[in-house]
Amino acid sequence: MGEILLEMKGISKAFPGVQALSKVNLELKSGEVLALLGENGAGKSTLMKILTGIYQKDEGSILYQGKEIEVPDTKTAQNLGISIIHQELNLAPDLTVAQNIFIGREPKKAFNLLLDEKKLNDQAQELFDRLNIQLNPRERIGNLTVAKQQMVEIAKALSFDSKVLIMDEPTAALTDSEIDSLFTMIRKLRHDGVGIIYISHRMEELKKITDRVTIMRDGTYVGTVYTQETTVDQIISMMVGRQIYQNQKPEIKNNSSEKVLEVKNLNRGTSIKNVSFELRKGEILGFAGLMGAGRTEVARAIFGADKIDSGEITIKGQKVSIKSPTDAVYHGIGYLSEDRKQYGLMLEMDIKANVAIASMQDFLSAGFMKGSQISEQANEMVESLKIKTPSVHQLVKNLSGGNQQKVVIGKWLTRNSDILIFDEPTRGIDIGAKDEIYKLLNSLAEQGKSIIMISSELPEILRMSHRVIVMCEGRITGELINDEHISQESIMSLATKRVG
Repeated sequence: MGEILLEMKGISKAFPGVQALSKVNLELKSGEVLALLGENGAGKSTLMKILTGIYQKDEGSILYQGKEIEVPDTKTAQNLGISIIHQELNLAPDLTVAQNIFIGREPKKAFNLLLDEKKLNDQAQELFDRLNIQLNPRERIGNLTVAKQQMVEIAKALSFDSKVLIMDEPTAALTDSEIDSLFTMIRKLRHDGVGIIYISHRMEELKKITDRVTIMRDGTYVGTVYTQETTVDQIISMMVGRQIYQNQKPEIKNNSSEKVLEVKNLNRGTSIKNVSFELRKGEILGFAGLMGAGRTEVARAIFGADKIDSGEITIKGQKVSIKSPTDAVYHGIGYLSEDRKQYGLMLEMDIKANVAIASMQDFLSAGFMKGSQISEQANEMVESLKIKTPSVHQLVKNLSGGNQQKVVIGKWLTRNSDILIFDEPTRGIDIGAKDEIYKLLNSLAEQGKSIIMISSELPEILRMSHRVIVMCEGRITGELINDEHISQESIMSLATKRVG
């Protein structure tokens, strides 16, 4: 690490009725990867929006390369060499890689009237060579993987000669091999003196890639520590200000006889190949595998969201036909999609409506909706699931990710679903909210609910699962039954094991 590149001192920011930041400090050195951590609502995004000119600070100062600066807009930030790569990538899918990187700054020819396509591609290639990125400047963005698109975003940011690069959840949608490639690039940037602010909820990444960690809580600065000198538990404690829950997996009662779900020889095209498994009452059954292994496809098939080619589904000893989500809900299955915003929630509606939507028939009387009963049920879910909200009339889009997830769970608990499929239940939510989701899953299992939990985070699978099913390329490659056999090594061995 080199000299201090950036300092944010005593930064405060208020919105109507909310003090978002109160005298927050941040220091970044050249050639450093600084993790910026905190629960959802801690103020990380607000602080970064001030740094990149999206918001204006109320008080405090920003020093960049030893000089105090003002950042009135995003263009100023870019010109200064401060760039951000958002979690939601901002690229035009129908343009080429080179066109996306230099959009609005394209080289011209013929009296500055025509685009100089050759020079544009040459400039992009020079940039890739400098960054050691394997990309084709002429390739259309829509044809690239998410990981490659992220590389384009990084190249675009550095084409402004950025000295400060902010990465917001850069590994959220990447496979392990793609994460390794990203980390290789980050190390190259660090070697070149670029200062990187790295925002992530994945604790296991800290030791691999960061030099120091700055922690925020409730809009305030908690402290900065050196990564290698601090344990993950200490960092988590600083983030949440409380002891994190360490669960004891609930004991499965009468598990030998109480099979609530049996899936036999399930097939769908090339995505699901002869999948068979069973789920017991009060069990959390983990589904592990690499991206594209077929785990979500199995969940969607069981829930009737995708049509199967062949196979049998048995619920509580009765063979059933599930041709739509309506059939699945009728048979007591609830599905929490990995994309809760698109498939699990009505973002423009309130908590009350979202909690009731899967059980509307239960709230009808002589054709009229029983509004008071819906409100009563919604309030019960807010209380029992500890949803942080002013009231059940709050729009769901205004809740944090963790609280949105709880609303989806509340919807299926209102429906009284016995089988719950959780697809990436903690994706994009902070460590404190994860902790609450883990408690909730264990509580549901203790109540006799049966849970299928799909997760790409191996520590989560290890922590929560009674058994683990591992998939690779649409097939089940193994089942791990007890804690002695369930390890990251055994899961990864099966997750990369091709069959036939």
